[in-house]
Amino acid sequence: MSAPAASLTWVVTTQDAAWQPREAPQPTRLAGMPDVMLRPDRVRQTMEGFGVCFNELGWRALSRLSADDRDGILHELFAPGVGTGFTLCRMPIGANDFSADWYSYDEEPGDLALEHFSIERDRDTLVPFIRAAQKEQPALRLWASPWSPPSWMKTNGHYAAALPWPGSGVENGLRPDQVGREGTDMMIQTPENLAAYARYFARFIDDYRAEGIEIGMVMPQNEFNSAQVFPSCTWTPEGLARFIAHLGPVMAERGVEVFFGTQERPAPSHLATVLADPDAGPWIRGAGFQWAGKGAIADARRIAPELALYQTEQECGDGRNDWRFCRYAWSLMRRFIDDGATAYTYWNLALDEGGVSRWGWAQNSLVVVDPDTGRFRYTHEYHLMKHLTHFLQPGAQSIEAFSWTGYENQLAFRNPDGSVVVVMQNDLAEETTATLALGDTAVAVTLPADSFSTFVFAA
Repeated sequence: MSAPAASLTWVVTTQDAAWQPREAPQPTRLAGMPDVMLRPDRVRQTMEGFGVCFNELGWRALSRLSADDRDGILHELFAPGVGTGFTLCRMPIGANDFSADWYSYDEEPGDLALEHFSIERDRDTLVPFIRAAQKEQPALRLWASPWSPPSWMKTNGHYAAALPWPGSGVENGLRPDQVGREGTDMMIQTPENLAAYARYFARFIDDYRAEGIEIGMVMPQNEFNSAQVFPSCTWTPEGLARFIAHLGPVMAERGVEVFFGTQERPAPSHLATVLADPDAGPWIRGAGFQWAGKGAIADARRIAPELALYQTEQECGDGRNDWRFCRYAWSLMRRFIDDGATAYTYWNLALDEGGVSRWGWAQNSLVVVDPDTGRFRYTHEYHLMKHLTHFLQPGAQSIEAFSWTGYENQLAFRNPDGSVVVVMQNDLAEETTATLALGDTAVAVTLPADSFSTFVFAA
């Protein structure tokens, strides 16, 4: 850019005041060394989208609200140019840990022909939830993963893999002899069982398509290393490869991609093992990472630079929805996007106050509903997500924001129209100044104490 930008937009959020437009300083010609040099010529990755996961308890919370309030929330989260503008979302295949309780689409023991397969339960929950979002965002893209196969397909014959936490006050009916272990295959590894499970995925895709809901990608298992008190199933990378060899062809017949994941361990060898398998590797088009899997994503980009890399679930918090966790969530966003993630997925869209699941885990959400009053509020993390997504256009690219003076606390993007978006945190307890440079243009700003700022340099 050879001349000062024509305009600059600035929005600020603090713990006490969210999404406050500020009068932006007038850009000037660069003179001297800036604190942050924005380099739109140094593109890192194209962002495929941002979103949430559609969960049963989220729809239950929203259903407590008036139709106008519920529609307003979905408009705020999904409508282009309004709020967060989500475009790429996740959904479960059957029950997950934020379902009302356990279910699968076929719990008839030994039904390898899937004669009892049905998504009827979803027609009361996930189907209307997704349709309501699609109404606001017709271009919404979806991907899906199971938390557990049908219980009869597993070695322990149960949906869970761990005993309830002591003192949790919940039960899952698991016996001590049914407990699973990381590094084992809890899925029965016979060819007949794996082939039936691939057809289970296919029926899921087909039946949702009949509802007018297209699912463009699947991952074979949520957190395949974790034995959990809620729906879960451990797999080895070798076991996943055996299943993907069955899954890949039936998904390809339907135009659905297969990703590796979701991975929640910092072990690059897991992805490498599946990619090296001649019957599984050719089907893999991307990989998904969450929680401690953030320690593997940079290596995944090195091992397989051709793959799309998704952040698949933001860490969930503790139901307090406080500023402390919002600050931590920003560190996760920076880590994943800096390491090459092309998509970023928040977890719960909405929950009742306290956010406690059927299995006793309290978690955060973008919207909190008071079940006693029928009122709701947007949380700090909602406004943080809005800082990241509101000004980004489809096809936005992550760019280098170079600093050598301790100002490394930002993410920057270039939109297809040439505008540049910068999201910054001032994590100090006092104001701090920073000079941002874009080509020959500079702007000196004073960032409020303990705040998030988004700047938009017009094209």
